[in-house]
Amino acid sequence: MKIMSYPSEAKTDRSLSLIVLFAGTLFISASLMFALQPLFGKILLPLLGGSPAVWNTCMVFYQSILFLGYLYAHAISTRFNQHRQIQIHAVIILISFLALPVALPENTAPPTESDPTFWLLWTLFLAIGLPYFVVSTTAPLIQKWFANVGHHTSHDPYYLYAASNTGSLIALLSYPFLLEPAIGLANQKTYWSIGYIILCLLIAGCAFVLWKTRQNTVIVQDISLKENNLGLYRKLRWMALAFVPSSLLLGLTNFISTDIASVPLLWIIPLTLYLLSFVIVFSKWNDRIHPLMVRLQPVVLLPFIAYAFINPADLPYWAYLCLHLLAFFFAVMVCHGELAKDRPHTRYLTTFYLIMSFAGMLGGMFNTFVAPFIFNGIYEYPIMIVAALLLRPGTVLSLNKGLLLQIIAPALLVIAGLVLYTSGMELLQYFDLIVISLIALTFLTYLLRRRPVAYALLTGAIIFLSLGLHGLSSHTLYQERTFFGVLAVRESILTDEHNQPEKYHELFHGTTKHGAQRLAANLARIPLTYYSRPGPMGQLFKEFDNNNKNWKIGIVGLGAGALACYAKSTQDWTLYEIDPLVVDIANNTDYFSYLKLCAHKTTMRIGDARLSLEKEPDQKFDLLVLDAFSSDSVPTHLLTQEALELYFKKLKPGGILAFHITNRHLLLKKVLSIHAEHLHLAALIQEFKPQQNIPLVVATDWVVMAKNPETLAPLSLSRLGNWHKMPLYFDMKPWTDDFTNIVSIWK
Repeated sequence: MKIMSYPSEAKTDRSLSLIVLFAGTLFISASLMFALQPLFGKILLPLLGGSPAVWNTCMVFYQSILFLGYLYAHAISTRFNQHRQIQIHAVIILISFLALPVALPENTAPPTESDPTFWLLWTLFLAIGLPYFVVSTTAPLIQKWFANVGHHTSHDPYYLYAASNTGSLIALLSYPFLLEPAIGLANQKTYWSIGYIILCLLIAGCAFVLWKTRQNTVIVQDISLKENNLGLYRKLRWMALAFVPSSLLLGLTNFISTDIASVPLLWIIPLTLYLLSFVIVFSKWNDRIHPLMVRLQPVVLLPFIAYAFINPADLPYWAYLCLHLLAFFFAVMVCHGELAKDRPHTRYLTTFYLIMSFAGMLGGMFNTFVAPFIFNGIYEYPIMIVAALLLRPGTVLSLNKGLLLQIIAPALLVIAGLVLYTSGMELLQYFDLIVISLIALTFLTYLLRRRPVAYALLTGAIIFLSLGLHGLSSHTLYQERTFFGVLAVRESILTDEHNQPEKYHELFHGTTKHGAQRLAANLARIPLTYYSRPGPMGQLFKEFDNNNKNWKIGIVGLGAGALACYAKSTQDWTLYEIDPLVVDIANNTDYFSYLKLCAHKTTMRIGDARLSLEKEPDQKFDLLVLDAFSSDSVPTHLLTQEALELYFKKLKPGGILAFHITNRHLLLKKVLSIHAEHLHLAALIQEFKPQQNIPLVVATDWVVMAKNPETLAPLSLSRLGNWHKMPLYFDMKPWTDDFTNIVSIWK
């Protein structure tokens, strides 16, 4: 026990108005914070090709500024008296007004030849750094002030954190369903700036209440020994419990946004669950809910382990997504529940939040700066699932016989897998047996749920053995990870017309095939998959074969380079690709030889297509092909009205725009149909399905557009394919750079 000085609480205030003022300030602050995140993510996406890494990098920035805000709140609340805290904070707020209204710096453009991560962080700092810093200081500082205003609940202000996270949740859910569909980006920036001024007035109100609080102190006994014991182990445990959910958040976000679309709606789903966990665990219900979460987590993980990594093809995408979201939610609920259980006395409130924010920042930095350089796939995601299981209550890591026994089963499983892999056995002939065995082992994990080390390590062994098995079965020749995603070249086998096995190569971005090539010399020039000769692209080039001898053609999105095999020696082709690694793969004849065999007069442009096209002369192209995908999603900034106006500005009066819109989840033809109506363009669509079983010819959807119907008449009149007019839609506004709404085109 020690004797300490604390503000007098002889007279406690029971007024509801104090709670309303302080909780309202936290609510508005959190709402502004989490409205700004998707807002600026959406503003920056067009500059970087719609890559999901844009959001992850933005999250690192937000987490870093949040940490600096918490560090600032901790510093001034522990080193200065209340009056001086108010004075310092007033100066910081006044300086932040220089950044209003929030907007991107003028004439900003990302680098094209290098990783744009640091450019993105610097741009965010210049655009919103100061206001976001002030917003970030609010949660710990206002709660600390509330702890000193003499209210009867001041001894435990953590419940205000639930109000803060409720504001975050409402802002996040409002963005895709209310703000994004109804308000353009320009107005969103203006309204946010107005909201920021309102927040500053509320902070001034809280400061006024604190200023009036008597500064007298009384002598009281120190807090309990446990509360006074902020040892290194306890702080490291707080860090681990905050680090793992933060890393999981970005890992899951990367998974979701890669395979559907890089839009705020989908980024918001895991972030909403993440914030919901804070609302629940810092509420009065956590004592009852947390034990339930701990008991249910192993049940939820059974199907997740059995299917999410072992055999996802057997599930519809929505079920696959739900498994990941459920596993994520239970993992963060258990981690954050443990964090809330161990929260300290209000004397250490800012220290607690500071450690939480620091660990959250480290989690984001690990996913953004470390993982891409040490992993060639999104392996940090399953690693953090295992780490979350290690943090379950009951884990003891002291070296003893019990710990060694818990490690034996996972170690034996890993050793068996390595022995089989290195023994030279043809494992693929036993693929089904191995998969069934791994699924059976998932039930063993459930039996070990009360032994966290054995449970976590066995789960990790199953996940990584199953991932390795799929890598083996897919015959991956090359895999690498960049800012724009994971690229893989795989070797597959098909049976030719003589029932002989024939090898071919495929290019994958994420889980989506972006091209394929047969290897035999007499077949290597044949465009395949979405670009096949029987398909829409083959029909277009065949129909205009007699008058396209001197065409100038632009291709946005390189892939494996298959479209180049439609090129004639007299044509000029310009290829646009945002990811330098795609260019390297397409030029590497060990993987694909389309460019070497077919490309004649071609120019390569690296960088975002819209930014690159801006620099091209007007009326340059006879044909412009839009085939830009990030995994299965088309970057939304390439689908706006301004984008189409740019394309037609670069096309000759009789030029043709061809748009690849094959997509599992989004009805992209709806966006283009509405543009065609508003811009008075002629448009035809073909949703191609191969009539014969031709190897590597796949179903694909293409739209062609022109200023005059006569330009497309040869296609519509030809018998080469089922080209027809676009269907009409009247239930959606045209997409613009200021307005997009992904909800309205969900299939």
